[in-house]
Amino acid sequence: MTAEAIPDSWRDALDPVLAAPEARRLGGWLRSEEESGKQVFPPRGQRLAALAMTPLDKVRVVILGQDPYHGPGQAHGLAFSVRDGVRLPPSLVNIYKELESDLGVHAPPSGNLERWARQGVLLLNNTLTVESGLAGSHAGRGWDAITDACVDAVVKQGLPTVFILWGSHAQKKASRVKGLGAGGHHLVLQSPHPSPLSAHRGFFGSRPFSQANAFLERHGRGTIEWGGEGDKG
Repeated sequence: MTAEAIPDSWRDALDPVLAAPEARRLGGWLRSEEESGKQVFPPRGQRLAALAMTPLDKVRVVILGQDPYHGPGQAHGLAFSVRDGVRLPPSLVNIYKELESDLGVHAPPSGNLERWARQGVLLLNNTLTVESGLAGSHAGRGWDAITDACVDAVVKQGLPTVFILWGSHAQKKASRVKGLGAGGHHLVLQSPHPSPLSAHRGFFGSRPFSQANAFLERHGRGTIEWGGEGDKG
């Protein structure tokens, strides 16, 4: 489908959807786009990094975005994250502003969110690839079925989980969480996207980090250390 290795913990959940015609069409389309000379982000081998870094049975929080950053050197497979040394994109600047306001911790010096992923925060975009310079260019090409299956797998585990849905594209998955989450096992937090175009319409002041930790602690799943080195989130 995508020439990506499916992490073992996600294989049972994803194998059926990856065998479907839609996934095969997606794989063929991505290959043709790249063969025609178009630059696709993130590069091959990084498109399922969120799943590789956060095994299914370790997921405590799901943060859903729209699609990867479309600038060179930014996207590396984790929603909203950039590698060490890469300038913070505006959306991540706003996420860190809300983090400081919410928890009173210092914003981390790096935009690399692998430290969140390793604590059980699944950083998943609705669409997992994008053409260079063209936000939303790969929407509707078949990624939805795959990311829907990821969300379904987390919900069906039945472990109390926080779903943080930023922006209208991510919020389309809210019905999946609520429809499958029998017994109210999960917390769904929805707000506008942290982009500068929408952050002031309700993202700022939404306090997702403190709400997530309060829910996790109440259900015996610990808390996430959201801040930088030495901070207690």
